[in-house]
Amino acid sequence: MDATATAPRQAGNAQASFAGTLTDKLKEQFDAGLLSGQDLRADFTIEQPLERYTETDHAVWRKLYERQASMLRGRVCNEFLQGLSTLGMDKERVPSFAQLNETLMRATGWQVVAVPGLVPDAVFFEHLANRRFPASWWMRKPEQLDYLQEPDCFHDVFGHVPLLINPVFANYMEAYGKGGLKAASLGALDMLARLYWYTVEFGLIRTPEGLRIYGAGILSSQGESVYSLDSASPNRIGFDVRRIMRTRYRIDTFQKTYFVIDSFDQLFDATRPDFAPLYDELRAQPTLGAGDVAAADLVLNRGNREGWADSDDV
Repeated sequence: MDATATAPRQAGNAQASFAGTLTDKLKEQFDAGLLSGQDLRADFTIEQPLERYTETDHAVWRKLYERQASMLRGRVCNEFLQGLSTLGMDKERVPSFAQLNETLMRATGWQVVAVPGLVPDAVFFEHLANRRFPASWWMRKPEQLDYLQEPDCFHDVFGHVPLLINPVFANYMEAYGKGGLKAASLGALDMLARLYWYTVEFGLIRTPEGLRIYGAGILSSQGESVYSLDSASPNRIGFDVRRIMRTRYRIDTFQKTYFVIDSFDQLFDATRPDFAPLYDELRAQPTLGAGDVAAADLVLNRGNREGWADSDDV
């Protein structure tokens, strides 16, 4: 099981009980004295504590970067590779967010802001709506290379940030943040979270060269980078926003279904309409299991279901 392929993601988890509670990672950082009242700002950001990265942290970054970068060519979309090249992301050490932001801001007006871990939904959406991507500052431990419960710096920075160089995808992420603020007021976060999960985290895209990866949950996972494209087990289904918003997903295994876009323009165009009527429409329809194939689906590959866990979908 691979790192962050199974990690609960920010927009994929209900966090109604977040207020007044802390994740284990937040508590660990408070206990260590990192997050005093003046360090943790009202928007849950902190200064990236570059001085706190150890040689072990840098070695873990280097190992993860090396193994992902070596296998992604021919699997990942060209837009990701272009973004990675443009950013000039450090391969040897955990990168400075401030240095990344110099390039990112010039390209699309986005910036990376350091956070101690998962943040409340409203805070997360507010950041995205203002072109700020909240990234965990801390690195996983050496024994966590292949399994991690919470997204760390490698997942957030290597997996997410390169595509923010792409103008269309950058616009999609901003639109998603604005949509999230509205969805929260309409009680529709569960439906919008599915859209994030199946696009930003676990999305595939059709290209002239074949299917390619763009979702960060796959990009930062060695095993799922292979499984998502090569395995006969999962379904691969054409993108449809209504279908996705009705579909549950997996947080404890590789995905049973991947949704495939034709272009980032298609993805951005899907966020243009007012989702309020759509939420009302979908509330009257049953949800679908993570591995279900519906009659109206554009099925690119019907999975053979081999190895599927029988635990519950989210």
